[in-house]
Amino acid sequence: MDGRNELERPGDPEFMSSLARGLAVMRCVAESSRPVTIADVSRRIGLSRAAVRRCLHTLNLLGYVGQDARGYVVRRQALALGHPYLSLNALAARAQPLLNQLRDAISESCSLGVMEEDQLLYVARSEASRIMSIGLRVGSRLPLYPTSMGRVLLAACDREVQEAYLDRVDLKALTDKTVTGRGQLMQIFQRVATEGYAILDEELEIGVRSVAVPVKGKAGVVAALNVGMSTARVSLEDVRKRILPALCETAAELSL
Repeated sequence: MDGRNELERPGDPEFMSSLARGLAVMRCVAESSRPVTIADVSRRIGLSRAAVRRCLHTLNLLGYVGQDARGYVVRRQALALGHPYLSLNALAARAQPLLNQLRDAISESCSLGVMEEDQLLYVARSEASRIMSIGLRVGSRLPLYPTSMGRVLLAACDREVQEAYLDRVDLKALTDKTVTGRGQLMQIFQRVATEGYAILDEELEIGVRSVAVPVKGKAGVVAALNVGMSTARVSLEDVRKRILPALCETAAELSL
Protein backbone atom coordinates (compact mmCIF):
# COMPACT_ATOMS: atom_id res chain seq x y z
CA MET A 1 0.00 0.00 0.00
CA ASP A 2 1.64 3.19 -1.15
CA GLY A 3 -0.47 6.21 -0.27
CA ARG A 4 2.10 8.90 -1.04
CA ASN A 5 0.19 10.30 -4.04
CA GLU A 6 -3.00 10.45 -1.98
CA LEU A 7 -1.36 12.39 0.85
CA GLU A 8 0.04 15.35 -1.08
CA ARG A 9 -1.76 17.65 -3.53
CA PRO A 10 0.73 20.49 -4.21
CA GLY A 11 -1.57 22.25 -6.67
CA ASP A 12 -4.56 22.40 -4.32
CA PRO A 13 -4.29 25.06 -1.57
CA GLU A 14 -7.48 23.78 0.10
CA PHE A 15 -6.15 20.24 0.49
CA MET A 16 -5.33 19.32 4.12
CA SER A 17 -2.32 17.02 4.02
CA SER A 18 -2.45 16.46 7.78
CA LEU A 19 -6.03 15.18 7.56
CA ALA A 20 -5.12 12.96 4.60
CA ARG A 21 -2.24 11.48 6.58
CA GLY A 22 -4.41 10.79 9.60
CA LEU A 23 -7.05 9.08 7.45
CA ALA A 24 -4.37 7.02 5.68
CA VAL A 25 -3.02 5.85 9.03
CA MET A 26 -6.56 5.05 10.23
CA ARG A 27 -7.26 3.06 7.05
CA CYS A 28 -4.00 1.16 7.39
CA VAL A 29 -4.85 0.07 10.93
CA ALA A 30 -8.44 -0.80 9.97
CA GLU A 31 -7.40 -2.94 6.98
CA SER A 32 -4.92 -5.03 8.97
CA SER A 33 -6.01 -8.42 10.35
CA ARG A 34 -3.57 -8.09 13.25
CA PRO A 35 -2.17 -5.31 15.46
CA VAL A 36 0.22 -3.04 13.54
CA THR A 37 3.29 -1.20 14.75
CA ILE A 38 4.47 2.29 13.88
CA ALA A 39 7.09 0.70 11.63
CA ASP A 40 4.40 -1.36 9.84
CA VAL A 41 2.28 1.71 9.08
CA SER A 42 5.29 3.80 8.05
CA ARG A 43 6.40 1.17 5.57
CA ARG A 44 2.95 0.60 4.09
CA ILE A 45 1.89 4.20 3.46
CA GLY A 46 5.27 5.85 3.01
CA LEU A 47 5.15 8.30 5.94
CA SER A 48 7.97 8.91 8.38
CA ARG A 49 7.76 7.11 11.71
CA ALA A 50 7.53 10.43 13.52
CA ALA A 51 4.47 11.46 11.47
CA VAL A 52 2.84 8.04 11.96
CA ARG A 53 3.53 8.21 15.71
CA ARG A 54 1.76 11.58 15.98
CA CYS A 55 -1.22 10.37 13.96
CA LEU A 56 -1.60 7.22 16.07
CA HIS A 57 -1.20 9.20 19.27
CA THR A 58 -4.06 11.52 18.19
CA LEU A 59 -6.28 8.67 17.03
CA ASN A 60 -5.64 6.88 20.30
CA LEU A 61 -6.63 9.91 22.38
CA LEU A 62 -9.80 10.33 20.30
CA GLY A 63 -10.73 6.68 20.82
CA TYR A 64 -10.43 5.50 17.20
CA VAL A 65 -7.48 3.16 17.79
CA GLY A 66 -6.16 1.34 20.82
CA GLN A 67 -2.69 0.17 21.76
CA ASP A 68 -1.43 -2.97 23.42
CA ALA A 69 1.93 -4.75 23.64
CA ARG A 70 1.62 -6.03 20.06
CA GLY A 71 0.71 -2.73 18.39
CA TYR A 72 -2.34 -0.68 17.35
CA VAL A 73 -5.86 -1.95 16.64
CA VAL A 74 -9.18 -0.33 15.70
CA ARG A 75 -11.49 0.54 18.58
CA ARG A 76 -15.30 0.66 18.67
CA GLN A 77 -15.42 4.44 18.21
CA ALA A 78 -14.22 3.98 14.62
CA LEU A 79 -17.45 2.11 13.80
CA ALA A 80 -19.37 5.38 14.19
CA LEU A 81 -17.66 6.68 11.05
CA GLY A 82 -19.29 3.97 8.94
CA HIS A 83 -22.65 3.94 10.70
CA PRO A 84 -24.56 6.07 8.12
CA TYR A 85 -23.37 3.85 5.27
CA LEU A 86 -24.19 0.65 7.15
CA SER A 87 -27.59 2.05 8.13
CA LEU A 88 -28.35 2.89 4.50
CA ASN A 89 -27.45 -0.65 3.42
CA ALA A 90 -29.67 -2.06 6.16
CA LEU A 91 -32.56 0.18 5.08
CA ALA A 92 -32.19 -0.92 1.45
CA ALA A 93 -32.08 -4.59 2.47
CA ARG A 94 -35.22 -4.16 4.58
CA ALA A 95 -36.97 -2.26 1.80
CA GLN A 96 -36.40 -4.74 -1.04
CA PRO A 97 -38.98 -7.39 -0.06
CA LEU A 98 -41.51 -4.65 0.73
CA LEU A 99 -40.91 -3.07 -2.68
CA ASN A 100 -41.39 -6.46 -4.31
CA GLN A 101 -44.70 -6.93 -2.48
CA LEU A 102 -45.88 -3.46 -3.47
CA ARG A 103 -44.88 -4.03 -7.11
CA ASP A 104 -46.84 -7.28 -7.20
CA ALA A 105 -49.88 -5.67 -5.56
CA ILE A 106 -50.15 -2.68 -7.90
CA SER A 107 -48.24 -3.97 -10.96
CA GLU A 108 -46.05 -0.85 -11.10
CA SER A 109 -42.35 -0.17 -10.54
CA CYS A 110 -41.32 0.99 -7.06
CA SER A 111 -38.12 2.62 -5.80
CA LEU A 112 -36.42 3.81 -2.63
CA GLY A 113 -34.17 6.88 -2.84
CA VAL A 114 -32.07 9.14 -0.65
CA MET A 115 -30.53 12.58 -1.07
CA GLU A 116 -26.81 12.58 -1.78
CA GLU A 117 -24.75 15.56 -2.97
CA ASP A 118 -27.70 17.48 -4.48
CA GLN A 119 -28.91 14.37 -6.29
CA LEU A 120 -31.44 11.62 -5.83
CA LEU A 121 -29.67 8.28 -5.33
CA TYR A 122 -31.63 5.06 -5.95
CA VAL A 123 -30.81 2.55 -3.21
CA ALA A 124 -33.50 -0.09 -3.86
CA ARG A 125 -35.79 -0.80 -6.80
CA SER A 126 -38.39 -3.35 -7.89
CA GLU A 127 -39.31 -3.04 -11.54
CA ALA A 128 -42.60 -4.20 -13.07
CA SER A 129 -41.98 -2.75 -16.52
CA ARG A 130 -39.67 -0.20 -18.07
CA ILE A 131 -41.55 3.03 -18.74
CA MET A 132 -38.66 5.50 -18.95
CA SER A 133 -36.17 5.90 -21.77
CA ILE A 134 -33.38 5.79 -19.20
CA GLY A 135 -32.94 2.50 -17.36
CA LEU A 136 -33.20 3.05 -13.59
CA ARG A 137 -31.43 0.71 -11.20
CA VAL A 138 -29.78 0.73 -7.78
CA GLY A 139 -27.05 3.36 -7.94
CA SER A 140 -28.82 5.51 -10.55
CA ARG A 141 -28.83 9.24 -9.90
CA LEU A 142 -31.30 11.92 -10.97
CA PRO A 143 -31.74 15.61 -10.14
CA LEU A 144 -33.82 16.31 -7.04
CA TYR A 145 -36.06 19.15 -8.23
CA PRO A 146 -37.83 17.35 -11.13
CA THR A 147 -38.46 14.04 -9.32
CA SER A 148 -41.21 13.07 -6.88
CA MET A 149 -38.76 11.49 -4.42
CA GLY A 150 -36.45 14.49 -4.70
CA ARG A 151 -39.28 16.86 -3.82
CA VAL A 152 -40.28 14.75 -0.83
CA LEU A 153 -36.69 14.81 0.43
CA LEU A 154 -36.30 18.56 -0.17
CA ALA A 155 -39.66 19.23 1.48
CA ALA A 156 -38.31 17.66 4.67
CA CYS A 157 -35.41 20.16 4.78
CA ASP A 158 -35.33 23.58 6.43
CA ARG A 159 -36.14 26.55 4.22
CA GLU A 160 -32.51 27.71 4.34
CA VAL A 161 -31.37 24.33 3.02
CA GLN A 162 -33.93 24.46 0.22
CA GLU A 163 -32.87 27.96 -0.80
CA ALA A 164 -29.18 27.04 -0.75
CA TYR A 165 -29.91 24.02 -2.93
CA LEU A 166 -31.79 26.15 -5.49
CA ASP A 167 -28.86 28.59 -5.51
CA ARG A 168 -26.41 25.82 -6.37
CA VAL A 169 -28.19 23.80 -9.04
CA ASP A 170 -28.92 24.55 -12.67
CA LEU A 171 -32.71 24.35 -12.94
CA LYS A 172 -33.07 23.01 -16.47
CA ALA A 173 -36.40 22.13 -18.08
CA LEU A 174 -36.31 18.42 -18.94
CA THR A 175 -39.72 18.57 -20.63
CA ASP A 176 -42.10 21.41 -21.45
CA LYS A 177 -43.87 20.65 -18.15
CA THR A 178 -40.84 20.83 -15.85
CA VAL A 179 -41.22 23.43 -13.10
CA THR A 180 -38.00 25.45 -12.91
CA GLY A 181 -39.14 28.68 -11.25
CA ARG A 182 -37.55 29.20 -7.85
CA GLY A 183 -40.71 30.61 -6.29
CA GLN A 184 -42.85 27.83 -7.73
CA LEU A 185 -40.51 25.15 -6.42
CA MET A 186 -40.47 26.66 -2.94
CA GLN A 187 -44.28 26.58 -2.96
CA ILE A 188 -44.22 22.96 -4.10
CA PHE A 189 -41.84 22.01 -1.26
CA GLN A 190 -44.20 23.64 1.22
CA ARG A 191 -47.25 21.87 -0.22
CA VAL A 192 -45.48 18.49 -0.22
CA ALA A 193 -44.46 18.99 3.42
CA THR A 194 -48.08 19.77 4.32
CA GLU A 195 -49.75 17.01 2.27
CA GLY A 196 -47.15 14.33 2.96
CA TYR A 197 -46.69 13.23 -0.66
CA ALA A 198 -45.56 14.50 -4.07
CA ILE A 199 -47.09 13.75 -7.46
CA LEU A 200 -45.01 14.46 -10.53
CA ASP A 201 -46.73 14.61 -13.91
CA GLU A 202 -44.47 14.38 -16.99
CA GLU A 203 -41.87 16.81 -15.60
CA LEU A 204 -39.01 14.31 -15.74
CA GLU A 205 -40.08 12.54 -18.93
CA ILE A 206 -43.15 12.81 -21.17
CA GLY A 207 -45.53 9.92 -20.63
CA VAL A 208 -44.32 9.23 -17.10
CA ARG A 209 -45.88 10.23 -13.79
CA SER A 210 -44.87 9.27 -10.29
CA VAL A 211 -45.92 9.63 -6.68
CA ALA A 212 -43.62 9.60 -3.64
CA VAL A 213 -43.95 9.63 0.14
CA PRO A 214 -41.38 9.98 2.92
CA VAL A 215 -39.82 7.15 4.90
CA LYS A 216 -39.21 8.27 8.47
CA GLY A 217 -36.67 7.29 11.09
CA LYS A 218 -35.91 8.49 14.61
CA ALA A 219 -34.27 11.66 13.27
CA GLY A 220 -37.00 12.47 10.72
CA VAL A 221 -37.23 11.73 7.00
CA VAL A 222 -34.42 9.35 5.98
CA ALA A 223 -35.54 8.33 2.48
CA ALA A 224 -38.38 8.53 -0.03
CA LEU A 225 -40.47 5.79 -1.57
CA ASN A 226 -42.11 6.13 -4.97
CA VAL A 227 -44.12 4.46 -7.68
CA GLY A 228 -43.55 5.33 -11.33
CA MET A 229 -46.18 4.65 -13.99
CA SER A 230 -47.32 5.44 -17.51
CA THR A 231 -49.69 8.38 -17.93
CA ALA A 232 -51.52 6.42 -20.62
CA ARG A 233 -52.20 3.53 -18.28
CA VAL A 234 -52.79 5.16 -14.88
CA SER A 235 -54.91 8.26 -14.33
CA LEU A 236 -54.30 10.88 -11.66
CA GLU A 237 -57.50 9.75 -9.95
CA ASP A 238 -56.19 6.20 -9.85
CA VAL A 239 -52.90 7.46 -8.42
CA ARG A 240 -54.70 9.12 -5.52
CA LYS A 241 -57.29 6.41 -4.86
CA ARG A 242 -55.30 3.21 -5.48
CA ILE A 243 -51.55 3.84 -5.71
CA LEU A 244 -51.04 6.43 -2.96
CA PRO A 245 -52.75 4.46 -0.13
CA ALA A 246 -50.72 1.34 -0.95
CA LEU A 247 -47.54 3.41 -1.10
CA CYS A 248 -48.25 5.05 2.26
CA GLU A 249 -48.87 1.66 3.83
CA THR A 250 -45.53 0.33 2.60
CA ALA A 251 -43.70 3.49 3.73
CA ALA A 252 -45.25 3.19 7.18
CA GLU A 253 -44.15 -0.43 7.44
CA LEU A 254 -40.64 0.46 6.32
CA SER A 255 -40.51 3.40 8.73
CA LEU A 256 -41.12 1.02 11.63
